[in-house]
Amino acid sequence: MTSETPAPETRSLHFIEEIMEADRESGKHGGRVHTRFPPEPNGYLHIGHAKSICINFGLAKKYGGSTNLRFDDTNPVKEDVEYVDSIREDVRWLGFEWAGEYYASDYFPLLYDYAEYLIQAGKAYVCDLDEEGIKEYRGNFFKPGRNSPYRDRTPEENLDLFRRMRAGEFPDGSRTLRAKIDMQSPNMNMRDPLMYRIKRAHHHRTGDAWLIYPMYDFAHGISDAIEKITHSICTLEFEDHRPLYDWFLQQDVDGKFFHRPHPRQIEFARLNLTHTVMSKRRLLQLVTENHVRGWDDPRMPTISGLRRRGFTPESVRAFAERVGVAKRDMVADVGLLEHCVREDLAGKAPRAMGVLRPLKLVIENLPEGETHWIEVANHPERPELGRRKVPFTREVYVEREDFQEVAPKKWFRLAPGAEVRLKGAALVTCREAVKDAAGEVVELRCTWDPASLGGDAPDGRKVKGTLHWVSAAHAVKAEVRLYDLLFTAKDPMDVPEGGDWRDGLNPQSLEILADARLEPALGEAAPGATFQFERLGYFVADPDGKPGAPVFNRTVGLKDSWAKAEAK
Repeated sequence: MTSETPAPETRSLHFIEEIMEADRESGKHGGRVHTRFPPEPNGYLHIGHAKSICINFGLAKKYGGSTNLRFDDTNPVKEDVEYVDSIREDVRWLGFEWAGEYYASDYFPLLYDYAEYLIQAGKAYVCDLDEEGIKEYRGNFFKPGRNSPYRDRTPEENLDLFRRMRAGEFPDGSRTLRAKIDMQSPNMNMRDPLMYRIKRAHHHRTGDAWLIYPMYDFAHGISDAIEKITHSICTLEFEDHRPLYDWFLQQDVDGKFFHRPHPRQIEFARLNLTHTVMSKRRLLQLVTENHVRGWDDPRMPTISGLRRRGFTPESVRAFAERVGVAKRDMVADVGLLEHCVREDLAGKAPRAMGVLRPLKLVIENLPEGETHWIEVANHPERPELGRRKVPFTREVYVEREDFQEVAPKKWFRLAPGAEVRLKGAALVTCREAVKDAAGEVVELRCTWDPASLGGDAPDGRKVKGTLHWVSAAHAVKAEVRLYDLLFTAKDPMDVPEGGDWRDGLNPQSLEILADARLEPALGEAAPGATFQFERLGYFVADPDGKPGAPVFNRTVGLKDSWAKAEAK
């Protein structure tokens, strides 16, 4: 992540590409590349999922293959159609399209048949231990496991009990189906893992047809094999699950169930981001406990939150490319993510003027009712974006912070006696600051040089300060939301003993300015339209806005500390 980072088209292959290249060269899978993105529909996708989406879809595209979108809907208690819809929208927003849409629930009948096959082969058994009993018998990393008292049931007895589990004869949690592998294994995942549990829960697709549901580790590899996936790419926490992934597929000894060769699971380092949390469970807590305004709150690391904040799909894809594909977990600096969106928007966001904390400036020698329409470029480097006209009148608004009554040295903005340029309009000189009864400055009295209309001094005199402004008579009142880091700590989970990760929430993560004033054209901005407000940063029109009463979210400011760090 330095300024010498090679461009995507010139960088060396990462380890997943090397595996795919070797498989294609050997003719494995007939040279095909077929990946899948398997989200569980129990929450909204976040920036870590965006990296996974880019890897799965991007690699398939690179090698002329395809990618399936498969929802891992094996836990109906936590899943919802709302999440399914949001996931579809997020993948498409990132610029990808799937070859087919599938669900683990599509395979419930085959998964059940394969479970019966394993039972008959003596590879699975029904266990009556409860959750605590299973945990006790499994042992831990320092203590080997013990065989369940029910491990030696005959295949006939297990088959009968499993069918009765499906028929609903037993209460929830009273019995499970477990794989018979090795309770002495140093890999905890191989100590007779659960395959099915009894759960009376309504499923958003299968309704009440099933009273037992498969576990993820059982359904995952089998779903991949059914779809003839070639490379099953997942994050590093599944590395220890890989032997189990392979074991379930290898028990189909005669090839009755699954196409060969089997999929290959490959793990890459998950993405973590500074000043945020990436656990869906904790993100759900932020939503349900009203620390944020929903899954798409612009402070959230969700894809929908980034979209609402004004991030572009191009910037998110660039970020995923910049952080790269590694074998060790890493933490990306949020500054890099912000740099990527600045870099993208700098070249395409049209310019506009808005004043966030308005202070009225009256030009005393400009007649009332007189309006000059100033033509300005929509982008200084892209003439194809055209030009627009903004009104310049006797009364304008400027930023309150652009005036100081007692100016420090090298202050090039407004102060008594100081001359500044109103961008594109004229040169004005501050003559007087009007105060209210409390001593607060409420208005500036100025004069202008009529010969400077257009913003340049006729005699070539140097004026260093240039300010943005809007006409008071024509300005649109708007609400502007200024977002900051959600957590003050770089690592929100690094809390002292007895502390709570939520203690690190930033109380200043959102500032709402209800009285901002914008140039007229912004009053009709469509939701999602992005602009660079001169001198202030990049802003996006929020869906909460209405014609004539817009709401804008600040995406990022103009200052780019990451770019400066790279240059240094």
